[in-house]
Amino acid sequence: MATAGVGLDRRVALQERLRQGPGPQGLEPTAGGPTPDNPGADTSTPGPCRWTLETIRATFDWLTDYTLSGVWRLLDRWDLRLRSAQVQRFSPDPDYAAKVAHLEMALWEAGRYPRSVVAVFLDQMGFTRWPDPAADWGTEPPVADRRGAKQGLWRLMGALNPFTGQVTYLDNYIVGRAKVIECYRQLVQTYPQAQRLYAIQDNWSIHKHPEVVAALKEWPQIEPVWLPTYAPWLNPIEKLWRLLRQQVLHLHRLADNWQALRERVRRFLDQFAHGSQQLLEYVGLRGNGLIARMIHGP
Repeated sequence: MATAGVGLDRRVALQERLRQGPGPQGLEPTAGGPTPDNPGADTSTPGPCRWTLETIRATFDWLTDYTLSGVWRLLDRWDLRLRSAQVQRFSPDPDYAAKVAHLEMALWEAGRYPRSVVAVFLDQMGFTRWPDPAADWGTEPPVADRRGAKQGLWRLMGALNPFTGQVTYLDNYIVGRAKVIECYRQLVQTYPQAQRLYAIQDNWSIHKHPEVVAALKEWPQIEPVWLPTYAPWLNPIEKLWRLLRQQVLHLHRLADNWQALRERVRRFLDQFAHGSQQLLEYVGLRGNGLIARMIHGP
């Protein structure tokens, strides 16, 4: 019983220590930590940022005689495993809760009255004619070939319907206030039945430009819904851009044919012109994510 108690105490202490991150005592010999030949090495040097089996063994005296395999087996027995990190979501917006509540209300209303109320997520992205580097199959590392081409820049502004997966968009070498106004006009034409059209978007200054605000008076059915500052997890169209990059822009071979590349981007987006349940699943609107729960309930 005493041995079991010691084991439990060690497990609790180990779990708590792992949450704190490695310290100087976890420095590996090659990083300047103390070694049998140099016991006086500087231990005030900051330790590594992540744990390894070596740093865990070096930190706990009672693990000194364990092999690395033995350390791994002990940790595994205690359900302490190498796990992928999760990014902590944080928005500095003091009105975060109020804006999320407004977003949830807009999505609820669009789901409750689909014949007269529409909600869409808006966003912009830019891409260059240079291919994005990415992994690929082959006998040698792939090369994102940028020879003989200027970088260039092209921009998109898109709208994603979170209920149908329908995507509308426009593109140009620049997306400014004129294109934002054109995007609103496009939405009214796409959803002529909408008595209320919630345009869910971030706080880009162009969205609130006086010319844009004045133009909105022409379409009183459009109501902007402002997302909290620095909260991309609340805008699922961000994942559509990610899919575009993965399927079209990574390692493309069209750096010397700017027009063909732009046409390929358009064809990719055109496939969602009439909606896509598969796209909704990809962007997280058919699962248990935050926005999905707002739409479909817990």
